[in-house]
Amino acid sequence: QVQLVESGGGLVQAGGSLRLSCAASGRTSSIYALGWFRQAPGKEREFVGGILWSDGRTHSADSVKGRFTISRDNAKNTVYLQMNSLKPEDTAVYYCAVQVRGLASYDYWGQGTQVTVSS
Repeated sequence: QVQLVESGGGLVQAGGSLRLSCAASGRTSSIYALGWFRQAPGKEREFVGGILWSDGRTHSADSVKGRFTISRDNAKNTVYLQMNSLKPEDTAVYYCAVQVRGLASYDYWGQGTQVTVSS
Protein backbone atom coordinates (compact mmCIF):
# COMPACT_ATOMS: atom_id res chain seq x y z
CA GLN A 1 0.00 0.00 0.00
CA VAL A 2 0.92 3.63 -0.43
CA GLN A 3 0.09 6.35 2.06
CA LEU A 4 -0.22 9.98 1.01
CA VAL A 5 -0.18 13.06 3.22
CA GLU A 6 -0.95 16.46 1.78
CA SER A 7 -0.18 19.85 3.17
CA GLY A 8 0.04 23.48 2.15
CA GLY A 9 -3.51 24.57 1.52
CA GLY A 10 -4.95 27.81 2.79
CA LEU A 11 -6.53 31.14 1.98
CA VAL A 12 -4.91 33.43 -0.57
CA GLN A 13 -5.95 36.47 -2.55
CA ALA A 14 -6.43 36.31 -6.28
CA GLY A 15 -3.11 36.59 -8.06
CA GLY A 16 -1.27 35.00 -5.17
CA SER A 17 0.58 31.70 -4.88
CA LEU A 18 0.48 28.53 -2.83
CA ARG A 19 2.53 25.38 -2.85
CA LEU A 20 0.94 22.06 -1.99
CA SER A 21 2.96 19.06 -0.91
CA CYS A 22 2.14 15.38 -1.18
CA ALA A 23 4.40 13.05 0.78
CA ALA A 24 4.28 9.40 -0.21
CA SER A 25 5.25 6.50 2.03
CA GLY A 26 4.89 2.75 2.08
CA ARG A 27 5.43 0.84 -1.16
CA THR A 28 6.63 3.83 -3.15
CA SER A 29 8.54 1.52 -5.48
CA SER A 30 5.18 0.41 -6.87
CA ILE A 31 4.13 3.92 -7.93
CA TYR A 32 3.65 4.51 -11.63
CA ALA A 33 2.24 8.02 -11.49
CA LEU A 34 1.07 10.62 -9.02
CA GLY A 35 -1.75 12.94 -9.91
CA TRP A 36 -3.26 16.09 -8.49
CA PHE A 37 -7.03 16.49 -8.54
CA ARG A 38 -9.43 19.09 -7.24
CA GLN A 39 -13.09 19.24 -6.44
CA ALA A 40 -15.07 22.40 -5.94
CA PRO A 41 -18.46 22.39 -4.19
CA GLY A 42 -21.16 21.08 -6.49
CA LYS A 43 -18.70 20.19 -9.23
CA GLU A 44 -17.13 17.03 -10.55
CA ARG A 45 -13.61 16.10 -9.52
CA GLU A 46 -11.13 17.53 -12.00
CA PHE A 47 -7.68 16.30 -12.97
CA VAL A 48 -5.15 19.09 -12.49
CA GLY A 49 -1.89 17.45 -13.48
CA GLY A 50 0.41 14.54 -12.88
CA ILE A 51 3.95 13.25 -12.83
CA LEU A 52 5.44 9.94 -13.91
CA TRP A 53 7.33 8.44 -11.01
CA SER A 54 10.06 6.84 -13.11
CA ASP A 55 11.32 9.84 -15.03
CA GLY A 56 9.57 12.89 -13.63
CA ARG A 57 7.72 13.82 -16.78
CA THR A 58 4.76 16.03 -16.00
CA HIS A 59 1.59 17.08 -17.70
CA SER A 60 -1.09 19.56 -16.73
CA ALA A 61 -4.69 20.30 -17.54
CA ASP A 62 -5.31 23.18 -19.93
CA SER A 63 -7.12 25.09 -17.20
CA VAL A 64 -3.93 25.43 -15.16
CA LYS A 65 -1.21 25.25 -17.79
CA GLY A 66 1.24 28.09 -17.43
CA ARG A 67 0.14 28.77 -13.85
CA PHE A 68 0.63 25.48 -12.00
CA THR A 69 3.84 23.47 -11.94
CA ILE A 70 4.45 19.96 -10.63
CA SER A 71 7.83 18.90 -9.29
CA ARG A 72 9.30 16.15 -7.16
CA ASP A 73 11.90 15.68 -4.44
CA ASN A 74 13.08 12.12 -4.95
CA ALA A 75 14.88 11.91 -1.63
CA LYS A 76 11.73 12.84 0.27
CA ASN A 77 9.27 10.97 -1.98
CA THR A 78 7.36 14.22 -2.07
CA VAL A 79 5.60 15.86 -4.99
CA TYR A 80 4.79 19.55 -5.08
CA LEU A 81 2.08 21.52 -6.82
CA GLN A 82 3.21 25.10 -7.20
CA MET A 83 0.20 27.27 -7.93
CA ASN A 84 0.75 30.80 -9.19
CA SER A 85 -1.59 33.50 -10.45
CA LEU A 86 -4.42 31.92 -8.51
CA LYS A 87 -7.98 32.73 -9.45
CA PRO A 88 -11.19 32.44 -7.43
CA GLU A 89 -12.23 29.57 -9.70
CA ASP A 90 -9.23 27.60 -8.41
CA THR A 91 -10.98 27.33 -5.05
CA ALA A 92 -11.43 23.65 -4.27
CA VAL A 93 -10.27 20.77 -2.15
CA TYR A 94 -7.08 19.48 -3.71
CA TYR A 95 -6.13 15.82 -3.55
CA CYS A 96 -3.09 13.87 -4.58
CA ALA A 97 -3.49 10.30 -5.70
CA VAL A 98 -1.27 7.49 -6.84
CA GLN A 99 -1.57 5.04 -9.67
CA VAL A 100 0.47 1.91 -9.05
CA ARG A 101 2.07 -0.22 -11.73
CA GLY A 102 -0.29 -2.67 -13.35
CA LEU A 103 -3.46 -0.79 -12.49
CA ALA A 104 -5.30 1.71 -14.62
CA SER A 105 -6.85 3.77 -11.87
CA TYR A 106 -5.71 6.01 -9.06
CA ASP A 107 -6.24 3.76 -6.06
CA TYR A 108 -4.53 5.59 -3.22
CA TRP A 109 -5.65 9.05 -2.18
CA GLY A 110 -4.57 11.70 0.23
CA GLN A 111 -6.94 13.32 2.70
CA GLY A 112 -7.30 16.52 0.70
CA THR A 113 -6.37 20.09 1.48
CA GLN A 114 -8.57 23.14 1.08
CA VAL A 115 -7.46 25.97 -1.19
CA THR A 116 -9.54 29.13 -1.09
CA VAL A 117 -8.84 32.05 -3.40
CA SER A 118 -10.57 35.31 -2.53
CA SER A 119 -11.37 37.93 -5.11
